[in-house]
Amino acid sequence: MTTKSIRLGELVDRFGGQLIGSPDLSVTGIAPLSDADASQLTFLSNSKLKQQAASTKAAALIVTEADYEHVRSSYQGACIVFANPYVYFARTAQLFAELNKIPAVTGIHPTAWVSPAAVVHETASIGPHVSIEAEAVIGEHAVLEAGVVIGRGVEIGAHTLIHANATVYDYCVIGTQGIIHSGAVIGADGFGFANEKGRWIKIPQTGRVVIGNDVEIGANTSIDRGALADTIIEDGVKLDNQIQIGHNCHIGAHTAMAGCVGVAGSAKIGKHCTFGGAAMVLGHLTIVDNVHISSGSMVSRSILEPGQYTGFYPLAKNADWEKSAVIVRNLPSMREKVRELEKTIKVLADKS
Repeated sequence: MTTKSIRLGELVDRFGGQLIGSPDLSVTGIAPLSDADASQLTFLSNSKLKQQAASTKAAALIVTEADYEHVRSSYQGACIVFANPYVYFARTAQLFAELNKIPAVTGIHPTAWVSPAAVVHETASIGPHVSIEAEAVIGEHAVLEAGVVIGRGVEIGAHTLIHANATVYDYCVIGTQGIIHSGAVIGADGFGFANEKGRWIKIPQTGRVVIGNDVEIGANTSIDRGALADTIIEDGVKLDNQIQIGHNCHIGAHTAMAGCVGVAGSAKIGKHCTFGGAAMVLGHLTIVDNVHISSGSMVSRSILEPGQYTGFYPLAKNADWEKSAVIVRNLPSMREKVRELEKTIKVLADKS
């Protein structure tokens, strides 16, 4: 495959930044500092890697103004000085991906099954063995890869890509420019049961999943439909692989969650939050905007102030951890002993 190139001057015209070097220098892609060659662009987003940046073989380097002052004497290539090199990298990588992608073939593959009652835009691309049930609406330039299953009454917005073998259950809504990765399940029943004398009685899950625009959902991630009201995923949310979102959750715009996060039912999470891998959120909690949860943390109460929160015990040698666990287990009795000592000290102080 022929790789298309772009001039540095064109990049700066698109994305800004101060170019130090020739605007006519062309690059064919972007690569890490250690791997980039003389035809590629690279970036320095971690100041700890300044030494590596100084010796990179890349044709051009995206760098902050402060880091440029450290590498300018040793790095001989062109530089694009920008306040956030990681963002510049993301935009540039998107551009190269767009330049070199193979366009999807519009139309419906002969092996796909599309209900006569479904509406598929003429520019949509429906891959092999796709199943689209009645009353589904597939927007313009949407792409459904092989084996996707779309339930009755589903709405898929324009320019949304659903990768192979993902499933969207009945009446769920996915906005425009979304990406749903392979194996994702949107709209399965939430975990709703009532206990009657030791037996579990299923509660019908009659809500939907409603997903906004520009949302990305990772491989094998599950988002449960609401029990009565809808499960809501607002615009710009990014969910990594193997995440579980319970029924009736509400995830605010531009919140991001790393792999294996679990959110129990009816939790309400604000906008611009981040969750590290394997963080857990109990049900029916409220988390306000701009909250950041560290990896592996258990959120067991509502969080009503923005900030960084961590809820796990630091790693230690097992023997040390066991000793600490014993101390923690004995804290109630130790507290009572301290209180008794405080009373004794007070009595002695009063006598003196």
